[in-house]
Amino acid sequence: MKQFNIHPEIHKFNRFKDFLKEFKIGDKDLIITHNSTYDKFIKRENLKGHIIVRNNYGSGEPNDEMIDRMILDIPNKEFNRIIAIGGGSVIDIAKLFTIKNVNKAIDLFEKKIPLIKDKKLIIVPTTCGTGSEVTNISIAEIKEKETKMGLAIDQLYADYAVLIPELIKELPYKFFIYSSIDALIHAIESYVSPKANSYTKLFSKRAIEIILEGYIDIINRGANYRLEIIEEFLIASNLAGIAFGNAGVGAVHALSYPLSGKYHIPHGEANYLFFTEVFKKYNDKNPEGSIKEINKIIAKVLNTEEENIYKDLEKILNKLINKSKLREYGVIEEELETFADSVIEKQQRLLVNNYVSLTRKEILNIYKILF
Repeated sequence: MKQFNIHPEIHKFNRFKDFLKEFKIGDKDLIITHNSTYDKFIKRENLKGHIIVRNNYGSGEPNDEMIDRMILDIPNKEFNRIIAIGGGSVIDIAKLFTIKNVNKAIDLFEKKIPLIKDKKLIIVPTTCGTGSEVTNISIAEIKEKETKMGLAIDQLYADYAVLIPELIKELPYKFFIYSSIDALIHAIESYVSPKANSYTKLFSKRAIEIILEGYIDIINRGANYRLEIIEEFLIASNLAGIAFGNAGVGAVHALSYPLSGKYHIPHGEANYLFFTEVFKKYNDKNPEGSIKEINKIIAKVLNTEEENIYKDLEKILNKLINKSKLREYGVIEEELETFADSVIEKQQRLLVNNYVSLTRKEILNIYKILF
């Protein structure tokens, strides 16, 4: 039985210029990025490759209509490499562009065309959350379905994952917190996944420790202290990505997707809403399995008793950034039934990774508690 896989080569540079020099970016490269990274780092380099700035195609997380417009704007020339320099949205889009003969994004997610990779992929993350540089997953909102869909195939693995702490220092505080909470959730969900093993748990555990220890330091020393330890968070995100790329994530992500799809709540923020409530339910249903191990890890870092960890974890996270109720995003109570149905119907690829199975009634109750 297969136990573990790390597909891309992992590189690290202190400066963006060093990456450009070593990887010899040229006119056979298609670069996909976002406006802030383009303005601060790329524009001044006068690169020869063709550059797509995703903000020119709409705001928010990627959707099929946005991706289709980008496909139409690619010049009619051959590219050898796709280079993603950005956060999760840029990375998810760039992965799709490595597939041969793509005309419509929905054809990929519904697997209506042959999924043949014909270009190299280099991923340079500019957040410390997705870990997408080491996974084979792309997520996009499908407008007509009002939910997110995921495509998880080995053809979407990067050939090179490149970590550059200099790029992460530009991340505003709010996005730093939400993206790193997302990485924390990746690590914790993958730790309790039925697919987890000794190898994945090793990566999960270290990511959890780095992130929680960092949060405590930031609370004690002030928000700007994050800039001094930003490289550690970038590495933690990478470790968590390796863990969940092998073991998968579950109900926290699954429950967040209908909210992100309809109300365009950013991915990390949406996951934060459901994080502790899902794990409280897991713990209630089976406190003696692998969740007992994760409880001990968290309790040790937070210096608290195991029975208090979810209450104390919520206190830590709320000191960093407040968690809102669903109604504050415009959600109405009558939609909660629809959201629960959508999760059951459309997110089975995630629900199979749950620590314990959750019934529709239990999923609906989590929505109601958070409403």
